[in-house]
Amino acid sequence: MKKIIISFILFSSTFSAQYTDINIIKEVKVKNKGVVVSAHPLASEAGAKVLKMGGNAYDAIVATQYALAVVYPQAGNIGGGGFLVGVKNNGEKFTIDYRETAPRKATHDMYIDKNGKANTDLSQNGRLAVGVPGSVAGFFATLKYCKLPMNQLIQPAIDLAKKGFTITEQEANLLNESKEYFQKHNKSSIVFVKNIPWKAGDILIQNELAETLKLIQKQGLKGFYEGKTAELLVAEMKKGNGIITLEDLKNYKVAERKALEFEYKGNTVVSMPLPSSGGILLAQMLKMAGYENLEKYQQNSAKAVQIMVEAERRAYADRAEYMGDPDFIQDKTSYLISDDYLKNRWKNFSFTKATPSSEVGKIIKQPKESTETTHISVIDKDGNAAAVTTTLNGLYGSKVVVSGAGFFLNNEMDDFSIKPGVPNMYGAVGGEANSVQPNKRMLSSMTPTIVLKNTKPYMVVGTPGGTTIPTSVYQSIIDVIDFKLNANISVNAPKFHHQWLPEIVAFEKNFPETTIKELEKLGYKAEKWNQIGRTEMILIDDDGNIHAVADGRGDDSVAVE
Repeated sequence: MKKIIISFILFSSTFSAQYTDINIIKEVKVKNKGVVVSAHPLASEAGAKVLKMGGNAYDAIVATQYALAVVYPQAGNIGGGGFLVGVKNNGEKFTIDYRETAPRKATHDMYIDKNGKANTDLSQNGRLAVGVPGSVAGFFATLKYCKLPMNQLIQPAIDLAKKGFTITEQEANLLNESKEYFQKHNKSSIVFVKNIPWKAGDILIQNELAETLKLIQKQGLKGFYEGKTAELLVAEMKKGNGIITLEDLKNYKVAERKALEFEYKGNTVVSMPLPSSGGILLAQMLKMAGYENLEKYQQNSAKAVQIMVEAERRAYADRAEYMGDPDFIQDKTSYLISDDYLKNRWKNFSFTKATPSSEVGKIIKQPKESTETTHISVIDKDGNAAAVTTTLNGLYGSKVVVSGAGFFLNNEMDDFSIKPGVPNMYGAVGGEANSVQPNKRMLSSMTPTIVLKNTKPYMVVGTPGGTTIPTSVYQSIIDVIDFKLNANISVNAPKFHHQWLPEIVAFEKNFPETTIKELEKLGYKAEKWNQIGRTEMILIDDDGNIHAVADGRGDDSVAVE
């Protein structure tokens, strides 16, 4: 078994905190054991703990998500939403959509000023940016696949919030960098703001959040969507221009949807359907790239990257035109992933030049901004698998903490097309299919995915990263299936990303320069990014050997039951 372990053993004379020993484990190889991979070691350990208590993969998923709401506040949450893709060991496939919804008072032009211009500050920051949270409802919807009761699954998170834990250097830096925004958008003092800068080893205690979690533990769904917590959330709305009401919270419902399935080179890919664009994009990109026999090339070679980029270009143009909440639009998934459609889409591909984005959609200038989400991959000893991606949307969401309840609220309303043709914070353009409407779910890029070989889980994969999520999952699958790379290399290899508009290809800073230069000669415009995604991957071979890898780009960690 190979392990890369980084330990922080820190003690404080002023706190009797329990969680001062943090072990970051980047890679494990095991058999007949359950494993959890997430963005934070303490969250992964919370999931592994319930596996040891007799829980299954879905118990571990719930416990890990609650723990992430405590130890990973920049994206882990009870104030946001997400998607779960599950494959049970009996072959049953299911998804749970607990994406946020637009409040009942939301209107088509709510972010358009009197001059007809889109005001993206309102859709990205503060109380008007908040969609009705779905996470807690999603956790309870998962319970029917679990073995343990909710009061046990939430306890590790309560302990973490109440007793406190030591923060890492990355977490300290993020809190310091966000201090100005926290102060701007919160009228009350919050635990995330200190007079002196945060540093690695400081202990973060969240008593208000602990009490909120206890209410959920005691009262179930009503402990969040009704009563004290709901009243505090609505009171927070009234401190600014927020529009979520008690009725919005009480009426929130998850949606269980049929998983999106398609074949890729003898494997079955199981991913999330609309309102996630991720599954459709994944199907489109893999199928189009498959027309060019990628296995002939090397990973990150110029020809391989060109094929993959051009598939990305065409898929993301379709995202803007066709995709949204399937309860509000005509769902064209089967048409968009059909070979007849995709072969026609691929006709103008050429190895001799970059395809102008104007040939696959109308050009609109757009900005590029940062990304923040979180992903969990789990498999248990019995072969049940789960992939979950959740988000607050931007870093710390709307930057608003519910006073008295201690959790961040999302800024998910920005994932709607606030005005057709105007890009969101990730640069994604959309049209009427993803326009703002009351009770509607906003389009997402989250792509939790399970790949099956001979009907059994072979790969469990996902990543954060806004619009870069589908392209990172796409690359991960191709790395393993086409390029025959192991989980470690696939996860940690430098990534690239293209999304139709803007007309640039983003490359991580350590991407091979020779490949970039070859592509530039063909007319591609390159841009260097510090980081693309943080992939969590589990591979299971034919003999049941498990290889789990947490991305080296962050504090991500694997835990074993």
